[in-house]
Amino acid sequence: MGDLEFRPAASDDVPAIVAMLADDPLGAQRESPDDLTPYLTALERLSVDPNQHLMVAVREGRVVGTLQLTVIPGLSRKGSTRSLIEGVRIHSDERGSGLGTLFIEWAIEESRRQGCQLVELTSDATRTDAHRFYERLGFTASHVGFKLAL
Repeated sequence: MGDLEFRPAASDDVPAIVAMLADDPLGAQRESPDDLTPYLTALERLSVDPNQHLMVAVREGRVVGTLQLTVIPGLSRKGSTRSLIEGVRIHSDERGSGLGTLFIEWAIEESRRQGCQLVELTSDATRTDAHRFYERLGFTASHVGFKLAL
């Protein structure tokens, strides 16, 4: 895949991350690329939490992907630790290149390295292409998710 690196996100990466988050019909409704202040504040909170890993994929110095990996210790499943993959986005120029597969495989391996016994993710019900992608990687649609906006 050439000059590809997965690394923690830095504040200079935030504009590119937000642009990817906003680059689809759902994200366009809920993201605000013109005001980076709340995103930079969130990055500060994430950066001090050892269980949060906001990552970027960088190729030739350009941010081309992002995801957040959260490690969640718990009591259920005999005290298992699980991870949650959120906010997966691949730049439109890179979709179909295999980058998404490599990035998710990285997240799974990092979850193992962190002692997780389970990897979870959610995907909006309308993202049928994403559902097929995750199923190809071995994920199963085993639960129904619920959200409550506050």
